[in-house]
This record gives sequence, C-alpha cells and structure tokens, in this order.
Amino acid sequence: MRRSTIRAWYLVHKWSSIVPTVFLLMLCLTGLPLIFHDEIESLEGATTAATLPGPASADDGLPLDTMLATALAERPPGEVPLFMAFDQESPLLTVTTGPAPDAPGDQMTLMLFNRATGESLGAITEDGVMDFLLQLHTDMFLGQPGMWFLGVMGALMVIALISGTVLYAPFMRRLRFGALRMDKSRRVGRLDQHNLAGIVILAWALVVGGTGVINAFADPLTDSWREGELAEMTAEYGGTQALPPEDYGSLDVAMAQAKARLPGQSPQFIGFPGGAWSTARHYAVFFQGDRPLTENLLTPALIDAETGALVDARSMPALNQALMMSKPLHFGDYGGLPLKIIWALLTAATIWVLWTGVLLWWRRSPDQIERRVSEIHRGAAEQPA
Repeated sequence: MRRSTIRAWYLVHKWSSIVPTVFLLMLCLTGLPLIFHDEIESLEGATTAATLPGPASADDGLPLDTMLATALAERPPGEVPLFMAFDQESPLLTVTTGPAPDAPGDQMTLMLFNRATGESLGAITEDGVMDFLLQLHTDMFLGQPGMWFLGVMGALMVIALISGTVLYAPFMRRLRFGALRMDKSRRVGRLDQHNLAGIVILAWALVVGGTGVINAFADPLTDSWREGELAEMTAEYGGTQALPPEDYGSLDVAMAQAKARLPGQSPQFIGFPGGAWSTARHYAVFFQGDRPLTENLLTPALIDAETGALVDARSMPALNQALMMSKPLHFGDYGGLPLKIIWALLTAATIWVLWTGVLLWWRRSPDQIERRVSEIHRGAAEQPA
C-alpha cells in the first residue's frame, strides 16, 4: 500500500474506534449478564418449564379461546388482547393486553398462564435488574432515537474492525503471528496485545456488531413489512378500523386453519387485529421452524378474525428474516450454556481490546501517527514478491 493510503486507513481506524468506545464498553458490560438472562431469571425464582406439570408442547392444553377469556377477565373492562405467545417446551403461555390495539409498550400488560391447568401465574413486571440492563443495552432509555444511535455506534465498530484488519496484515508481515514484544517498551507490548486480541475476536465481533446494527433498525424493518408485503396480502380487505374483540371468531378455529396450511411448524405467537404485527381485521399467527437453524425464521399465516377464513401464508422478506435470526445470534442464545460461555469470554476479550485501545490513544506521543504509518508501510514494503 502507498503511504497516503495507509495514513487514510489509519485515521479511519483511529476515529471509528475512538468515537464509539464509551458506548461499546457500555454495550459489552450490559451484554455480559444479558447473555445469561435465562439462567439469572431462573435463580431469581421466575417460573420455568421444568417446574410445571402438564403437556410438553405449545400444541396441547386448554383451548385458546378459554385462555384468552381467562386473561381478559383479569383485566379492566375495555382492554383488548394484543399478543398471545407460546413456549415450545412447556404449557407456559403469555397474553399481552392494552387499552387499545396500538397501545405503546409502557401501557401493555403481560400475563403468564399455565395452559395445562388454566392457572394464572400473574403479571410479568419489567422492573427487575435484567429488564433495566436490557433497556439500557437496547436504547439507553431513549426509545427509537436511542436504538438508531447505538446502531450507528455498532456500524462504526464494524468499520474499526475492518480498517484494523487492513492495517494489521502488512504490519504483522514483519513479525510472526501472535508475537508479543513484551521485552520492548510497555506501549509496544500493549499494542501487540491489542492487535492480537482484535484479530482473535474479529469474526465473532463482526457477527455481533452486524447483528446489533440490524436489531437497532428492527422497528423500521417491521414497518416496511407491514406496509409492503402484509398490505399486499390483505389488499382486497381494506379498512383501517381494528375489528372489536366482541366480533372476534374462535382462536382455535383460526389456529387449526393455520396449522393445516403450515404442517410441521410450531406456533410462536399470535398478533391480534390492529397491532403492529397484524392488520385491522386479521389474526396473524407466526410459525417457527422445527430445526435449530429454522426455529427463528418466522412464517405468518393471516386468518380473518371474524370468519376464521385463511387469507394467506408466506415467508417474511429476507431482511426481516435476517432480523429474526440476528436477535438470538447477537446474544448467543441458540446453542445452550456452552455457547453462552464462549460468547461471554469473547465479550470479555472485546472489553480488553477496547480498553487497550483507549490506553494507546490516551498515552500517545505527538508523532505517533507518522511512526505507525512508517511501521506499517515498512511492513508492506518488505512483503516477498
């Protein structure tokens, strides 16, 4: 590479690293406990599948109509159902209600039930430590602007990783891979540690950074799907007024219709009419695959909530499918505890990379840029022809 090219890459790496560092450190520190959110919530006494008797799948238990009536009976008059979600390995079932079909998240009530017995297990509150960390990690309590801001920080992280790799390759041609020159100055040793840790976590960090950027734009992707493909699927129905709950037909009939259209798949959740995941007059039943690689790929089936007639069922667009895959991949939440431990170790290594990067920048000398550019340029020039 030419000296001017190296200098440009160096400046890109420097500023794409420095600008998001504080926020990336926050994301790593909050992400560490979130990796083990299931295990932590279990220790806090949350209801788990293992503690419940009854059927071992989302397809068995009391009728869905019965469970919905039970949930609405616990809420003030006038509240409407928003979502019903299923646990694939237990009779646990959740029902989300709100004062209106388009109620914001802070006005929703999430209730937990045992479908095997019909027992109500109470409302799930979101005021614990894990919920605080998740909100901080997701949007810093700033809502959608906070999500977009963190998405930009994640994009800068990806740029820093790519630019760092471009600079690392020619520089390390002068050294064997993984060399730590601890016998030289403290700064040189720290630089080698920073470079080595960065290259070790490179692939993982690109995955986590990329999935974090996708997650940050979840709402626009969902809006795009609803206004595009979902509108196309229901174009002949028209209308913008949400169907009132008193006009709803049987949930069980709707579920039977959807299962007949999508055999071999399991229902993950139902979006009720008027919500962000359905239309004004349809149940949207979202099914997941039956394999580890497909269990996060959702296929919605739309059923007329009044008549119970199946309207359509088709896979979501590629960008929305990428969103569904990115959430568990971001937290290592698809391979059990061993993968979570690996995710945690790599997160700790990322914290080390960020911290050594801060120290290298903070204790830099006035001529640091020129010296580093010269070292990298010399490494590139010494490459065998």
